[in-house]
Amino acid sequence: MGRFHRHDDNDGHGHGHAPSLDHSGYTTGTERIEVLERIFDENDRTADANRADFDHAGVLTINLMSSPGAGKTSLLRETLKALRGRLRIGIVEGDIETSIDADRLQGLGATVALLNTANGFGGECHLDAPMVRTALKSLDLTQLDLLIVENVGNLVCPAEFHVGEHRRAMVYSITEGEEKPLKYPVMFRSVDLVLVNKMDLLPHLDFNLDEFYGNLRKVNKDVEVVETSARSGKGVAGWCDWLLTQRTLPQVKRS
Repeated sequence: MGRFHRHDDNDGHGHGHAPSLDHSGYTTGTERIEVLERIFDENDRTADANRADFDHAGVLTINLMSSPGAGKTSLLRETLKALRGRLRIGIVEGDIETSIDADRLQGLGATVALLNTANGFGGECHLDAPMVRTALKSLDLTQLDLLIVENVGNLVCPAEFHVGEHRRAMVYSITEGEEKPLKYPVMFRSVDLVLVNKMDLLPHLDFNLDEFYGNLRKVNKDVEVVETSARSGKGVAGWCDWLLTQRTLPQVKRS
């Protein structure tokens, strides 16, 4: 897989085959377009295989995305603490290099599989379905209730590659500005839940929360929202409740 992205404006929900692509931005001819289509077809076939494995094992799988520094890992630490003893959790930790984030999640009751995209995957700015399938070799799905794929920090590429997930969530930090849903609509449109993070900083920022929500609704009027702060613990219970509710999805069943 590598370096080719859909950049479409379609909904993006689900895990199946991609919508038809707008090739108007490609000027190198039909051969490259055919290569792009083969890349996405391969990804979607592997995503289907991943999803079948998740469904067979009864493991709810969440693709968690964000920009760099939005607070995914900090929020995941609090999530693991809150759900410890309630769910058996696995984490696929995606980073370009280093084990820094994976190390921060150790010792909190989860099984963590690290994926460095610089190691054999071309230093990609996202995780795709074949990468996740590689990580699954080190996870026993029969011993898990919930798998969270912590994607590489990026507001563009991760939205374009399904990995077999049941649901998509993103962590958005209020330090990023109100305009982000308008600048990165594919990401905000593709998710089922937005965790509006770092709410403890709101009194100290020139940030218009209502304007952000207005922009968010322009691109995804049905998305669910939970306001969170890993530092204060705000919203962690609501996020965990959302995860527990998703466990009742009819698609998630034990054979």
